[in-house]
Amino acid sequence: MAYRYKNRRSTRRLTQNSKRNFIITLSLIALLLYATITWVLPFFINSLGLVKNIVNPSPKVITAPKTNATLAPPILNIPYEATNSAQINIKGYSTPKSKVKLYIDDKEKQTIETEDNGNFTFENVDLNLGTNNIYAKTIDWDNTESLPSKLIKLIYDNQKPNLILNEPEDNRVIQGDKKVKFSGKTDPDNEIFINDSRIIIDKDGNFNTEQPLNDGDNNFNIKAVGKTLNITEISRKIIYNP
Repeated sequence: MAYRYKNRRSTRRLTQNSKRNFIITLSLIALLLYATITWVLPFFINSLGLVKNIVNPSPKVITAPKTNATLAPPILNIPYEATNSAQINIKGYSTPKSKVKLYIDDKEKQTIETEDNGNFTFENVDLNLGTNNIYAKTIDWDNTESLPSKLIKLIYDNQKPNLILNEPEDNRVIQGDKKVKFSGKTDPDNEIFINDSRIIIDKDGNFNTEQPLNDGDNNFNIKAVGKTLNITEISRKIIYNP
């Protein structure tokens, strides 16, 4: 009788311990779930976002300056269409005490402030070989831009012009008529000079002319001048014997 009573007490105690352990286990599981949802999962998601930003950063959004159609664009002064200089100065006029931004082929080159009278000068502006599309914009102190100025096309060419002299040969001796014939070819848009006298060329760049001679040695300088004022020269000495 005493043994059965003792056995029932042991069974009841074991059941109570099992319930207690089950409740503790459920509590631990609930606590782990709460910690996972509250701290672990957000940290994991944020870590993934940080890694993504490092590997593939989001592009920066650049806000374009505002444009004011009532703000007068600058006036650029470039008095030639071609040059053989890699750098030039560009003068102009804009709103007094404003800024002017210079562009070549849609790339920003320089930004300067105008003088009290509105004048400005861009110094040592680098040019690209070939055609340069030049314009500028006025910028007020609110960082508002004007519309572009009038587009100016400027050619930069550092190549010497072609010049072929077919005749006469150097040190040629002439008797009889006191004149010598010069003939040759250059590029159609070049100019030809013989001893500083301009010679007419045809549409293909050919030229033919006669030059008078003096007794004895006659020195001639044949010069081709390109649009950008690059020069190619050839010298000839002609001897006239009466």
